[in-house]
Amino acid sequence: MDEMRPSSGAAAHLGLASIFPPGLQAIYGECRRLYPDQANPLQVTAIVKYWLGGPDPLDYISMYRNVGCPGQDVPEHWHYVSLGLSDLYGDNRVHDQVSGLNFSCTLGFGFELTFRLKREAGETAPPTWPAELMQGLARYVFQSENTFCSGDHISWHSPLDNSESRIQHMLLTEDPQMQPVQTPFGHISFLQIVGVCTEELQAAQQWNGQGILDLLRGVHIAGGPWLITDMRRGETIFEIDPHLQQERVDKGIETDGSNLSGVSAKCAWDDLSRPPEDEDDSRSICIGSQPRRLSDKDTEQIREALRKGLEIKSKSVLPPISSQRHSHDRPQQSVGHFQTQQISRSRKDSLESESSAAIVPHELVRTRQLESVHLKFNQESGTLLPLCLRGRLLHGRHFTYKSINGDTAITFVSTGVEGAFATEEHPYAAHGPWLQILLTEEFVEQMLADVQDLSPREVSKLPKEYSWPNKKLKISVLPDTVFDSPLQ
Repeated sequence: MDEMRPSSGAAAHLGLASIFPPGLQAIYGECRRLYPDQANPLQVTAIVKYWLGGPDPLDYISMYRNVGCPGQDVPEHWHYVSLGLSDLYGDNRVHDQVSGLNFSCTLGFGFELTFRLKREAGETAPPTWPAELMQGLARYVFQSENTFCSGDHISWHSPLDNSESRIQHMLLTEDPQMQPVQTPFGHISFLQIVGVCTEELQAAQQWNGQGILDLLRGVHIAGGPWLITDMRRGETIFEIDPHLQQERVDKGIETDGSNLSGVSAKCAWDDLSRPPEDEDDSRSICIGSQPRRLSDKDTEQIREALRKGLEIKSKSVLPPISSQRHSHDRPQQSVGHFQTQQISRSRKDSLESESSAAIVPHELVRTRQLESVHLKFNQESGTLLPLCLRGRLLHGRHFTYKSINGDTAITFVSTGVEGAFATEEHPYAAHGPWLQILLTEEFVEQMLADVQDLSPREVSKLPKEYSWPNKKLKISVLPDTVFDSPLQ
């Protein structure tokens, strides 16, 4: 259970900083720079700290009153700042210490979350629901070990404040005022949560988060230059300015493609090449059967190999494929934050690090070539297929669906992707429960024509079936209940 009280960090602001751990000092110091007159902000804090067995990873969420900037038409708002995703203490109580630590190392996750909420007329104290929202995101990060980056999107599927608001999803960007700080435990940046409508989230998925954030900055009532969330906003940016969709988003998709390289999803795949009773070799994943799972050791080795791929600076790479546990209070949500950090200037994409011969050592898991496969997605995942095909594969990239229910992963790759274990000769290949589908540009164009009715703007009747017998490929879009089955 959380409680709200004046900041215990006030002493740090009043000249007693030496008694506080360096991580806390650094964040309090940056807040003090912005709010010199608010030495004792209200804080939401967990009664039982995370390292003592409590459920909430964030030690504190500080809440400040920001007067805005009339010159830039920025309204007054509440500014929330988390403390706990970075290493505040450096003593192993939350984040593992590293031997031989130097000033350039980063402990913890290297960032904190912020949120700016428009202050309503007559409001004398900040609402506390953003603190629980931030705790939910922090639980996801701690449990999945997947960090956030500027431009990432988060599908929440519910009004952020549990009202009737259209603001039901989030984008992430750099906080416009909070400057990164350096501590003895590493660098800390500040990522701001920006509430968005469903149509804006879908545009970010189809194009990229940074592009939509730029559009929001240009529309005062939708966020303005500081991207302030207004839970009472009743119109999307595309309703406010209908030209934005065609002139900015559609053109951006055609020119740039999408920089979203994957999403957490409800998905599964069947190997139709072998009889279902062939339990020794089949990687069939279907209702009523249990997929073969990788051992913990093998899963970690695959995760590490993929993590090394993320170190490449010049190419976009596949994100880690590993089991993810979502926040216990919102298990239905997907966090679509597998964004490429940099888009390659060439059409060539990569699934491997430059220092390794293959993305996964061949001795780890035997690669299997499949003759025929059946892919299964829920409706939300299915509506991303056109994005996968048009925004990713036609631009020489890859796209991954990572199951939220287990180890299953489906990666679509184009012929321009390096390091894939699927090839033009054997376009369907699997490492354990990880399936790769290689599609030629010609086949991508054919598929796009066939799945054009999969629109995120329309609710379709399910199930939907798409089949390409000459390619031995079948795709089904199914109700959520199919994937929520305890047998799945």
